[in-house]
Amino acid sequence: MGDFEPGAKIEEWLHSCIRCGTCKYQFLEYSPSCPSGDHFGFESYYASGRIWLARGLKTSQIEWDESQLNPIFACTTCGACEVQCHAPHKEHIVELIEDLRALAVKNLGAIDAHEKFRKSIEEKFNPYNEAPHNRELVRIHDLPERADIVLFVGCTSNYRENQIRDAAISVLKKAEVGFTVADERCCGSPLLRTGQRDLVASLAEHNAKAIHEVGAKRLVTTCAGCYKTLSSDYKKMKIELGVEILHITHLLEELLGNGSLAIDMARPFGKVAYHDPCHLGRHMGEYETPRRILSQLPFTYVKMKDKEKENAWCCGAGGGAKAAYGEWAIETAKKRILQAVTAGADILVSTCPFCSRNLRDASESSGVQVFDLIELVDRVT
Repeated sequence: MGDFEPGAKIEEWLHSCIRCGTCKYQFLEYSPSCPSGDHFGFESYYASGRIWLARGLKTSQIEWDESQLNPIFACTTCGACEVQCHAPHKEHIVELIEDLRALAVKNLGAIDAHEKFRKSIEEKFNPYNEAPHNRELVRIHDLPERADIVLFVGCTSNYRENQIRDAAISVLKKAEVGFTVADERCCGSPLLRTGQRDLVASLAEHNAKAIHEVGAKRLVTTCAGCYKTLSSDYKKMKIELGVEILHITHLLEELLGNGSLAIDMARPFGKVAYHDPCHLGRHMGEYETPRRILSQLPFTYVKMKDKEKENAWCCGAGGGAKAAYGEWAIETAKKRILQAVTAGADILVSTCPFCSRNLRDASESSGVQVFDLIELVDRVT
């Protein structure tokens, strides 16, 4: 497992953080950038505090204690701290935090809410404890048994935000894309983010085999978390899927560019703001492709001032936060909704089912509708 051995990243960057405080605020703007630190207000809830805690635990200057669980796990792992940090370890802060979580699970055990979805993944292969039915989509939607492109549906799109799954299937069919769905299991992202690493290798190996069995050459997913895990985390685990991995926005841009999809410009939306998912934006560096697609749709695009791209405020759901700290997750999302309202948006659009879920949960009475980009594309093609 290499770098996935608990403590490996902490050991590598043990003495690099001097607690200068730049991780706490947006550089030069001095507005909050860390949802956790901004809410809880203690040093241990900022990246600098967590790294200092990791150092103390790793060097045995601090003994493990259950009082450490909230500072360690009440973090969305959004990566905003990495953007603001100017130290040598800046690109590894999220890895450090996830490494600390793996050590916490090893020494103290997982948080109850996280242990619950781990058991669901172990028994049902998804964190929602739903009966797995991925391959049934082949029959339901009359898809081929084998195809060059496989749609990796993802757990949240398949079992909670299934309007995103259905919109993706609809758009791909409209564009006459030859695709199918494999016998996928959870990509493992929820486990990796919460320090529960022991099941991930078996999930990855199963997914690699399932994708190979349907003859895929390209893999497309609507989920930013799946995209990051399949593209980046699997490689760190030395598991190669043997296919080109795309986020759905990459394929959408291709289909719009070659004329496979035509936009009906007579169906205007109104004013739309775009929310950058942390896993797609800060974690994978993809900011422009969704915006290029949005520029081809019939609406007025409005910016959320200085809270876009690498400085986007997190939706609040990631890193196990929505499962274990639901009220705080919603509070974080409400701040994002307010930023959209202030910008004059009628619609807040994202490219991640987890973001869509939490933002919509927080949008009641705000007047802002929340959609995934693939839903909007489906409506105008």
